Amino acid sequence: MKLIVRWMLLAAALLLVAHLYPGVEVKSFGAAMIAAFVIGLFNALLRPILVLLTLPVTVLTVGLFLFVINAVMFYAAAAVLGNDFNVTGFWAALIGSLIYSLCGMVIDVAMERLFPAR
Repeated sequence: MKLIVRWMLLAAALLLVAHLYPGVEVKSFGAAMIAAFVIGLFNALLRPILVLLTLPVTVLTVGLFLFVINAVMFYAAAAVLGNDFNVTGFWAALIGSLIYSLCGMVIDVAMERLFPAR
């Protein structure tokens, strides 16, 4: 139950990102749910590999390169999904991923309060 609620909230967060920033476009809530799933899948499978491969650059930039990796995951999800989820360029992906990450942190805090660990 917790996973489904979090997924739906992240899809709503993606719609909020599209509403707040014109460089990100989501066609419908269904498309947002699919996009949230793909972003989560990429973050779970590809992001750790990219973080490991770019570790020297991340250390040199004091962790700021992680924002670039987040933007790449956001942009890659848009590239996979085509017209249902569209990001106009790298800067739109960077700003969109920042807003989406902030929403994700708020959702995580809310989920901990709604579904406390036993």
